[in-house]
Amino acid sequence: MQRLKDVPRDEKPAAGKAANDLKNALQAMFDAKSATVSAGRPRRARGPAVDITLPGKRPRLGHEHVLTQTTNDICDIFARMGFEVAYGPEVEDEQHNFDDLNIPPSHPARDPLDNFYLDESAMLRSQTSTVQIRVMESRRPPVRIIAPGRVYRPDTVDATHCFMFQQIEGLYVDEGVSMADLKTCVDQFCKAYFGQDVATRFRPSFFPFTEPSAEVDILFHNPDGTTRWIELGGCGMVDPNVLQAVGYDSEKYTGFAFGLGIERMTMRKHGVTDIRLFFDSDVRFLRQF
Repeated sequence: MQRLKDVPRDEKPAAGKAANDLKNALQAMFDAKSATVSAGRPRRARGPAVDITLPGKRPRLGHEHVLTQTTNDICDIFARMGFEVAYGPEVEDEQHNFDDLNIPPSHPARDPLDNFYLDESAMLRSQTSTVQIRVMESRRPPVRIIAPGRVYRPDTVDATHCFMFQQIEGLYVDEGVSMADLKTCVDQFCKAYFGQDVATRFRPSFFPFTEPSAEVDILFHNPDGTTRWIELGGCGMVDPNVLQAVGYDSEKYTGFAFGLGIERMTMRKHGVTDIRLFFDSDVRFLRQF
């Protein structure tokens, strides 16, 4: 309507009529739609769409998964002992997963039924000990690392097993490292994570990559007042063959290694009885942590 003044004088009557017709048509359509909307709402709801006098609804915030929390807590404890965190690939070759860890070709741990082989030269790693090999290949002693990560084994899923789970491996190599250092390190970790009243014990065992080897147990107190020993993980002094495989002088350097299951640690600390709860879609379980 404001631009009618720019229209030539002889065309203004026709332009003004057309503009008025359009304005009247649009106003009629707007009025009809407004009446339809108003008729469909109760009178009391014709106010603002949002009642700003009501308390607001705080959005629900997420948090780290309980397994991630456990991993971070373990890393923090070992960081205070001087360990650094190291990572490695989840798709590995047999050399890093078996050969350099002193696991011979005839060992049953290499059976295709017990591993996820992708082809003749690649597999999903079955242990995070592969990270230890890769770190030692890239640096000279002293080496003091922990290696958290996922590992894969074709286990049948039940309350205590899964085809994918998480481990955290520890390695310390230097001159003069002894079994006493290993026992002190593991014992201090268990007390820092589970509490100062937790007792630990070592049971003789066998692993191809450590010699001597041991299983670590912790003493748990049940609600009924009884106690029981529960296996926590494996450990031992690094086998000289492993040190030689990465070019270390096994006459000069010694070391210890240990492996802990993240799910097992979490289950023991929080009293979880079924590993499948960590992966179920029901978030009510996860909100507890």
